[in-house]
Amino acid sequence: MKKILLFPVLLLTIFSSFGQDQKVLNDCTVTYDVSVIDAKADPGVAAAMQGATKVVYIRSNKVRTDFITSTFTQTTLQDSKSDSTIILREFDKNKFISFLYGNKRKELGKKYEHIRFAKSTDKKVILGYQCVKTIATLADGSTYNIFYAPSIIATNNNFETQFKDLPGFVLEYEAQTDDGKVRVKYTASKMTLIPVPIAKFDIPLSGYRVL
Repeated sequence: MKKILLFPVLLLTIFSSFGQDQKVLNDCTVTYDVSVIDAKADPGVAAAMQGATKVVYIRSNKVRTDFITSTFTQTTLQDSKSDSTIILREFDKNKFISFLYGNKRKELGKKYEHIRFAKSTDKKVILGYQCVKTIATLADGSTYNIFYAPSIIATNNNFETQFKDLPGFVLEYEAQTDDGKVRVKYTASKMTLIPVPIAKFDIPLSGYRVL
């Protein structure tokens, strides 16, 4: 009788362990190093990208992304609960802020509509996580290499529109600058799993010109 009772418990334990294979990141900070990989890149733009970094702060439904270069800084504040995106840009002493909601917010990801992913057998370890490679193809035919870790995923997996359908956390990927002049690669160089201060998501009330 004890063996019969233990059997369903054993099954429950097995299925629970399968469900726990993928760790959900509710609070984390990830820093990406940005490198230019296009030999024909515009020299001026390439120089501005030298030493650039991207820092992603995730706290439950809120995500902050800082893109920092020697000439400008762009901060994107996203809240999936309120379906809002706020973009802060700083050029020298000039500061601008944009508020995007609903359809305006969706316009940001229009470039990645109909994106397709092709599996690859290539793998690499980034920050101690085993990553698998996939090749993304956009509607315009351009392709990009992506490495993601299937063992981890963010609570809010929609902050990067192009990656929302991937079953893991992206730790390396390629992209082009908005003007299409430079092809770059983002590689995660640091990850911390300590709670992100809520102040990181505060919206400035003054000092910015609304666009």
